[in-house]
Amino acid sequence: MNPGTAEDTGRDTLSSRALAASAAIADQLADPAAVPRGPGRRRGQSLAGGAAGIALLHLERARTGHGDPAIANAWLRAATRDPASAGPNASLYFGAPTLAFVLDAAGRPDQLTQAVTTLDTATIAVTQRRLAAADARLRAGLRPPLAEFDLIRGLAGLGRYHLRRQHPIITDVLTHLVRLTQPPASGDGLPGWWTDLDPSGASSRDYPHGHGNAGMSHGIAACLALLALANSRGTEVDGHREAIERICAWLDGHQQPGIAGWPGIVTPTPGHDVRQQRLSWCYGTPGIARAYQLAGLATSDPRRCEKAETALHACLDDAARLELTTDIGLCHGLAGLVHTTSRVAADATTPELAQLLPTLVARLLDQYPTAPHDPELLDGLAGVALALHTAALGSAPVTGWDAALLLA
Repeated sequence: MNPGTAEDTGRDTLSSRALAASAAIADQLADPAAVPRGPGRRRGQSLAGGAAGIALLHLERARTGHGDPAIANAWLRAATRDPASAGPNASLYFGAPTLAFVLDAAGRPDQLTQAVTTLDTATIAVTQRRLAAADARLRAGLRPPLAEFDLIRGLAGLGRYHLRRQHPIITDVLTHLVRLTQPPASGDGLPGWWTDLDPSGASSRDYPHGHGNAGMSHGIAACLALLALANSRGTEVDGHREAIERICAWLDGHQQPGIAGWPGIVTPTPGHDVRQQRLSWCYGTPGIARAYQLAGLATSDPRRCEKAETALHACLDDAARLELTTDIGLCHGLAGLVHTTSRVAADATTPELAQLLPTLVARLLDQYPTAPHDPELLDGLAGVALALHTAALGSAPVTGWDAALLLA
């Protein structure tokens, strides 16, 4: 469209509003001392809810020329105040791997090399222990817990960091994910990532036969995204393409017609996985569609890309379905929809998804001021600010913060 049209003016105004809103949130979250600390995900080294996640916001703003590096440094100090965990709770979203990811995102190799190297060593050790446990589980013929392979707690998340840093251990992670997709010896027809547990990781009467998790946060979409991203970057292991094909074939078999898209959870019970879910990055069609699109890009399959883009467009273009998403955050809210759609649209072959973005951004701008003001990255204002900032600039994040969502 020619410059100066009403549509261009409206887009510029929306971008200005998004940038101003992001700046206002960043100002609100400028002082680490003013943001409550606590146990669990509120600990400094938590990416989801702690200082580490909020540091990503200020790093992205500083590195794009919109924020104060001193504020980013203050949040980095808050994130690294306690000794980094490298124990069983360590993952991309907590402990040494989180801090390694955030310090790497700072883009200061001359200043932070020693700290990142120390954290890398710890993260590699964490990954080695996880791989050993996963291998023992496979040899015992047991079904996996989601925490073995998912993004938030498991090998998909750890693998994304190793791919980013080009650590040799990434090939071991990918090899395990290939094994995960192979049909188990039980011969029951269920895929290798099928778990005997419910989505929370517990035994449940509601899931007597377990489930197959399709989502991006805790399911096989994360493994698909990592396999695809690695393949596109020239990192490939034996059986890599076949693993991508097996996951895509399983998703093909469970995709619902029209606006329904993909279910986040699949069970052996007929109809149990056809429930209409809210649109979200974590469990809904948007996150799964991005993983599926990445697979299409990695395998040079335009039909697969088109299928992902069409599925996402169909559900976003349905007003009633969109109304089901009432939260604002990245995980299962509007910020996640904005940023996921932005990433899919940037790689799409047609402009239809990009044309939906202004509506999503406007919706987020209208809703976030009245939402509960949790400061955190995954469910709160830091994630909202990052999504708005990135949408306003219209380019990929400089820090690569959305690698933590496996969107890139």
